[in-house]
This record gives sequence, C-alpha cells and structure tokens, in this order.
Amino acid sequence: MAMKDALLPEFDHEMANTRKCLERLPDDRLEWRPHAKSQTFLSLGTHLAKVPLFGAQIAGSTSVNFPAEAAGGWAEACHSRADVLAAFDRHVASARAAIAGLDDAGMMTPWTFNWNGHQVMQVPRVAALRSFVFSHIIHHRGQFTIYLRLNDIPMPGMYGPSADEAM
Repeated sequence: MAMKDALLPEFDHEMANTRKCLERLPDDRLEWRPHAKSQTFLSLGTHLAKVPLFGAQIAGSTSVNFPAEAAGGWAEACHSRADVLAAFDRHVASARAAIAGLDDAGMMTPWTFNWNGHQVMQVPRVAALRSFVFSHIIHHRGQFTIYLRLNDIPMPGMYGPSADEAM
C-alpha cells in the first residue's frame, strides 16, 4: 500500500472533524476570548481554516522559511463563520490534492522547516505532514472545543458521540 493511501483516510477524517467544529463558530461571539493572552474565537477559527495550507506547501516544496515565505493564503482575512468555512474548504481541497499527488519516494523526501533563516527541523515529508497538518490541527481544534464548551455551544462528536449528542 502506498503511504498516501494510508494517510488520506486519516486526513479526511480529521478535516471532517475540524469542519464540524468550525460550523459551530458563533458569528455573534467572534471577538470572544477566554483570557487576554488567548486568541479570539475568530482568530482561532481562521488559524484552523489555514492549517491545511501547510499540506499543499509541504507536498510542493522541500523547505519553507517562516515567516518570510508564508504559505499563500496566510494573509487572507476571515470576518465570519462563512469566510472561515470557505477558506477551510479551499485549503483542505488543495492540501488533499497535493498529498494525493505524492508517491512513496516523494513522501520520504527530506523537508526542512526554517524560521528566519535558521533550520528548526528536517524530516521526511510524511513526518512534516503528520506534524504540521495533522497534529497541528488536532491541537488547535482541542483549543477550539474548549471555546465552544465555555460558551455553552454543543460539542460535535468526533470519535463517537459527544456528551451533547444522543446515541
């Protein structure tokens, strides 16, 4: 089995779970934040919408230098739940197509992450995809679900029903 054939079903599942959360972003509380040092609901939702950009960037390059070479789309502004969902859907489609285009040799090609010209890590592309896309989106989705809970917004089930969903 090709690596992409093992990776894509997980990608699809995690992106579907993330979309279920983003669908609950409350347009009337976009500027809400749980703490002064926390992102707003909209800022966190926008970040979640843009994380899949890493998938296309990783699949299509051998390195990135942040922040100078930020992935296309990082500067786009989202102002509503509709904007967030549209951006998320675009970036998921782009990332999925890019990942699907990789063969096993491409998955194992070294990929380098630089910050301001300094190498932070170099790993096979498949490891970069798991870290910068999968783990990254799961981490921020966890934050987002806390925002939902603190605002009494029912939690979507992701790995089975949530406490807010009937079985």
